[in-house]
Amino acid sequence: MKHEKGVAMSLQVKDVMVTNIITIEAEATVKNAAELMEKHDIGCLIVINYGNPIGIVTERDMLKKVLLQRRDSGKTKVGNVMSAPLITSHPQTDIREAVRLMNERRIKKLPVLEEGKLIGLISLTDVMRSLAYFEHVISSLCARCQQGQQGKQGNKSDDNKNNKDKKEQQDQIESQTPAQA
Repeated sequence: MKHEKGVAMSLQVKDVMVTNIITIEAEATVKNAAELMEKHDIGCLIVINYGNPIGIVTERDMLKKVLLQRRDSGKTKVGNVMSAPLITSHPQTDIREAVRLMNERRIKKLPVLEEGKLIGLISLTDVMRSLAYFEHVISSLCARCQQGQQGKQGNKSDDNKNNKDKKEQQDQIESQTPAQA
């Protein structure tokens, strides 16, 4: 998150994305993809061809395009069931713009590319987790500010009392004649 003159700017994709992305070759089988997803406890893989990201395969893709169509997961290639073309974002994209794109395209995962290279992935779950975290941080800061304000109000009443005492003393001094002083 960037700061400009003490004011926090909006959250960017790079602030929320995960960077340990698991990929799979387009020629791998759906069975290999399922095993890889299970091993890493993830719901999608970025499909690559000659090192370049070309698509994404999700649990939903496998369910609809393999299981429900009774295709053999050991023979069906990931490249034949992946979602393509790959819809992507940039690391500097405002998080609200990324969410808008995900909603518009009806996707839950958005790969992040920089100069054509895969550098991260953002999911709606990542966005929700980050919002919950920042909400907690903001609430904590607000609570501290309120405590600080209560402390200042206590100090103000002390200051007011001291100022009143000083004014009374000054009034007494001014009311005295030069001979009494």
